[in-house]
Amino acid sequence: MLIGEFARLTGLSQDTIRFYVRKGLLTPQFGAKGGRHAWQVFTSRDVSAARIIRFAQSLGMSLKEIADIDIELRSDGVSSERQIEILDAQLSRLKQKRVNLAELIAYLSAKRDGIVRGMPDNEPSLRSTS
Repeated sequence: MLIGEFARLTGLSQDTIRFYVRKGLLTPQFGAKGGRHAWQVFTSRDVSAARIIRFAQSLGMSLKEIADIDIELRSDGVSSERQIEILDAQLSRLKQKRVNLAELIAYLSAKRDGIVRGMPDNEPSLRSTS
């Protein structure tokens, strides 16, 4: 499939797709059409890779981390120990996000409740999460 269809299937913009290709996160094949500029042809494997990238990003992983893990997978594979290390790091990030979200929910609820009670200027505090 060409980039337009790939974009529709993955929900990514064509600019994002091109960026992922430049970074080596996606590796489409090159078709014969297009003369000097061969068309990039994406497969269902690329669709899966794009979904994994977006999911990993939603968990807080940077594109560099994703690319590094991809390089590991392609070269030597990832040992059980390394998988545990990666998972532990992600679990730690997600647990911190959970704490941050709980604080934000408490803040927004207090702010809303203050407005409902007619005290919109009584600003609740938001604990520093750094």
